[in-house]
Amino acid sequence: MLDIQKIRADFPILSQKVNGRPLVYFDNGATSQKPKVVIDAISKYYEEYNANIHRGVHTLSQLATDAYEVSRKKIQEHIHAKFSHEVIFTSGTTHAINTVASGISSMIHAGDEVLVSALEHHSNIVPWQMLCERTGAILKVIPMNEKGELVLSEYDKLLSDKTKIVAVNHISNALGTINPIEYLIEKAHHFGAAILIDGAQATPHLKPDVQALNCDFYVFSGHKICGPTGVGILYGKEAWLNKLQPFQGGGEMIATVTFDKTTYAELPHKLEAGTPNIEGGIVLSTAIDYLNSIGFENIAAYEQELLVYATAKLMQIEGLKIYGTATNKASVVSFNVAEIHPYDIGTIIDKLGIAVRTGHHCAQPIMDFYNIPGTIRASFAFYNTKEEIDLFVDALNKAVSMLS
Repeated sequence: MLDIQKIRADFPILSQKVNGRPLVYFDNGATSQKPKVVIDAISKYYEEYNANIHRGVHTLSQLATDAYEVSRKKIQEHIHAKFSHEVIFTSGTTHAINTVASGISSMIHAGDEVLVSALEHHSNIVPWQMLCERTGAILKVIPMNEKGELVLSEYDKLLSDKTKIVAVNHISNALGTINPIEYLIEKAHHFGAAILIDGAQATPHLKPDVQALNCDFYVFSGHKICGPTGVGILYGKEAWLNKLQPFQGGGEMIATVTFDKTTYAELPHKLEAGTPNIEGGIVLSTAIDYLNSIGFENIAAYEQELLVYATAKLMQIEGLKIYGTATNKASVVSFNVAEIHPYDIGTIIDKLGIAVRTGHHCAQPIMDFYNIPGTIRASFAFYNTKEEIDLFVDALNKAVSMLS
């Protein structure tokens, strides 16, 4: 059992009021709140050892470099990567996906095929479209059903010797669907294709084991797991990372530079051009340490309780329809009420202190599938409570009565 009140006390922002009401923060799918230990670690870096890393011989630079590389090692252990140099710091999931999509361009040719799923965030669609435009490759889409689950029989049919890379999310940001990535990975490898897993929505809820999964790439963002914004991780198998052409050129990622030729540094530096988000990289491991101290099994179990409770409460509202009813689902509820536009409901309940996300959630193809303009999305974290869900449902009922 989690001591939720003790956990909530770790998050300063949760004690504030919004529009004179207690803040109920149900927008965790967009970004998580930060515990005091993370906030303090950011301050500590800037107050005590702020310096550029890797190139300095002075004491502060050495301290910052050591902290940055210790963080890389902790993240390696957290995701169970084989080597620390398989952990590449990026600015986030989007940067990580673009690094791969750009880096494999020379390996993709006209007529080759790239597979994405109908459940993807735009960040896992657009970079692959751009790759296909550059190379003449063909983008194919794994379809979904009404429950918001991938149609695996159609995935099997789409795979062929022409398939070069498959890019799918671990958990859908818009619907909460947990995809069967073990199956997707095994099938992709059967045809010699690489596979990238977008773990942005999964890493707040579970602890990925990239070696057990046997994925070629796994990407995620720090700000969704109680860490800072502007930092993320690209995990890649060593062999694949060595094949990638650098996405950016500049300092740090070189071995030698002349006006005739540049040679690149070894991993991980080859894919980390320029001065990074140093405090973000260091403090990301602080956030991961915090989550591990609570325990991901505990987090997942409690969040499932919240999901079941919220779903039952919401279904009592007349005219409410939930989109995304997959058998395996994370703590996300995406819904509409009758013909009321989601933006209108979101605006009203904000006045009552409730923070949710409305719109297409950067997943327009999902909304097109259901023929809707968007949804109201409530996404729960381990620091939320059933009492907050009650406040949310009360606010929702008030909004519906005003707009009906």
